[in-house]
Amino acid sequence: MSVESLGEPIAGTANLYAWGEGQVLKLHGEDAPADWLAYVGRVDRALYDAGLPVPAVGDLIEIDGRLGQVYERVEGSTVADELLGTAGTDPDVAARLGCVFAEAHAEVHGCAGIPELPSTRQLLPSVVERLTELPSDLKEATLAAFDEMPEGDRLCHGDYHPYNVLLSPRGPIVIDWNNAHTGNPLEDAARSELILSGFAASQPSFRTLIDQFSRAYLERYFELRPGDRDELAAWRPIVAAVRLADGIPELEDWLLEQVRAGLSGRTLVSNCRAHP
Repeated sequence: MSVESLGEPIAGTANLYAWGEGQVLKLHGEDAPADWLAYVGRVDRALYDAGLPVPAVGDLIEIDGRLGQVYERVEGSTVADELLGTAGTDPDVAARLGCVFAEAHAEVHGCAGIPELPSTRQLLPSVVERLTELPSDLKEATLAAFDEMPEGDRLCHGDYHPYNVLLSPRGPIVIDWNNAHTGNPLEDAARSELILSGFAASQPSFRTLIDQFSRAYLERYFELRPGDRDELAAWRPIVAAVRLADGIPELEDWLLEQVRAGLSGRTLVSNCRAHP
């Protein structure tokens, strides 16, 4: 079999191909590390075995020197597609979708961490240290703030946004777990809220819709998993710093602003120490 024999990718995707009956093949580039892809496959399988709302996992195969992972084919549009399709037509749909989004996220956070996964404590400091976009005083303040945050042992998706939740006939299905880790669920929720805010900032025409969705998401989430909203806010500058690692040029200035605003007291102290 050759890559050409797979035909065209599934509409709306770059590397998903129809595969067998009720399956898809996620085909990676030639430079994708085999050990990393094997790890991702093991994590995906462990998530499915834990009863989480994720696609079933098949084999890891090789085609023309490229590795591909077989998954269950999940029929349905993403939450993002449904949300953006309702703009200006039915504002109540945004609130309903926000609740669905929250319920799936709360289900994820109900799971203790998968043993295969690293913890936030293992991952986040090295990500922040590598950021060339973040000035040294903000790095120091971000890491100091992170050190004071409560640890957790919950499963965290690491990139939970409306394009990563499919509305299937059997309910919401969460995909793309490459950033999965164990940690504090409010860190994960704060990242989701930040992603939504960033989209609204870069696409002002959708701001009202996204704000409505985001409010419904957080209200329903805290109904299902009562928590401290002040702690959620304290995570915001930390996850904004980490979000810089995603390399989104149009959001870089906005993200830096979120970090500075959230850590303004800390950076002032840091600067005073540096310049007595």
